[in-house]
Amino acid sequence: MLLNPTFFKLNKIPLLLAAVSMVLYTTFAHHLVRTDYIKLITLYLALFGLFYKLMQVTKHNINFLTAIAFLCRAVFILAIPNLSQDFYRFIWDGRILLEGINPYLNTVESFISNGEYPVAQAQELYDGMGTLNGSHFTNYPPINQLCFVIAGVFAGKSILGSAIVLRLLIIAADFGTLFYGKKLLEKLNIPVYNIFWYILNPFIIIELTGNLHFEGVMIFFLIWSLYLLHIGKWQFAAIILAFSISVKLIPLLFLPLFFQFFIKQKVIANNVKQSTNKDEITSSHTPHNNIKNSSNNPNKKWISVFAGIRRLVGFYAIVGITTLLLFAPFYSSEFIHNYSKTVALWFQNFEFNASIYYIAREIGYLFRGWNEIAIIGKITPILVILVILIMTFFRKNKTTVELISVMLLALTFYYFTTTTVHPWYVATLLILSVFTKYKFPVVWSLVIIFSYLAYVNIDKANKSENLWVIAIEYIIVYTVFFWEIFKPKTKGL
Repeated sequence: MLLNPTFFKLNKIPLLLAAVSMVLYTTFAHHLVRTDYIKLITLYLALFGLFYKLMQVTKHNINFLTAIAFLCRAVFILAIPNLSQDFYRFIWDGRILLEGINPYLNTVESFISNGEYPVAQAQELYDGMGTLNGSHFTNYPPINQLCFVIAGVFAGKSILGSAIVLRLLIIAADFGTLFYGKKLLEKLNIPVYNIFWYILNPFIIIELTGNLHFEGVMIFFLIWSLYLLHIGKWQFAAIILAFSISVKLIPLLFLPLFFQFFIKQKVIANNVKQSTNKDEITSSHTPHNNIKNSSNNPNKKWISVFAGIRRLVGFYAIVGITTLLLFAPFYSSEFIHNYSKTVALWFQNFEFNASIYYIAREIGYLFRGWNEIAIIGKITPILVILVILIMTFFRKNKTTVELISVMLLALTFYYFTTTTVHPWYVATLLILSVFTKYKFPVVWSLVIIFSYLAYVNIDKANKSENLWVIAIEYIIVYTVFFWEIFKPKTKGL
């Protein structure tokens, strides 16, 4: 088809847009350093403009968009990440595990400072990850560690080789997200091309494929789980959700939000009498649809509620047991101490690209004269939990779309209030938005690139972020967010 002259004639503009994108991605992957800020911003904005135009003119050509998404990722396969150092720690953890050493029990610095080099290229990996990363215990969950081990198995003595293996795993996860995302969109009667707001987005290609962040693998399991939940296979969905949690802990925030989805459903597919042909089970048998009661008998209502409670408890039990089993090989009292300590650092020590927290911090400076991160970091999780509980019990949340929408809003609130928002965190918001009416995560995926300008000062002596840049980023994001939340509803929205 690609060699057909008619195809070229009919697709001149999409092919031109794709070709220019490939050139710019090649430049981004192989000819850019993080400190070249003008080049970084220019390339990214140009790529985003091309992406937006491609979505406009080719959104119904799913095969073409899929091919372009793959080719854009392929450009990065032989590149060393240029915007993040985290992958050096990934490689270290994988190689340490292959040596039979529990990665949760020692910092990288503890080995290097004692003159011990337990893995190949130990010094090079330590230098690459930096002192901050090397001085803390690892916080990457078990499935994430498994990916690192796979890189160690196939490329145990090559940093580039390990990066290639990690990249192939992330690319595979992205196309798994594409597969299950399309199936879920079809079930929800939402245009399938919506998935390309995630898959073809330069932010996703650069941050996940390019910079090797494993949010992509976590998202694959999350979307797979939501699809299974939608078609009524809630037991299997619980197992897959536990896998998602075991890549990144962030899906733990979503667990309370399943309450109404289970309790207020009258029928879940697994409780419907099995069809002789499972493929014949239609959307009317899926958990996002309420099936009309043949009677208004209140006893039937309570029976339905108790059945929902049993399913909910079973769902939570499967998630919890599966997650604990995945962590079990690493268990020790020292592991619990180190892991909890490392997770706490994100709330009480680290700060980057925050919004409401920075305002609270300035108020603390004004009235107390010092940084109140330790206090604010303890209050924020409590506030997030309270808001999530309010959303759980008081926001309508019975259908799949309502469930995904409330997941999006809960995670947004968390990112608005937390002390640290690295660019790749926005990936989860972006994939959830694909299934909802909200598009502010797409805007955020554009302006998040400005957070890298914060490094202009960090790389210098004063080690401070450029707060004007962060203010511009969040003014845009909050404006679009509140406009979408409070805009008048229109028919057919």
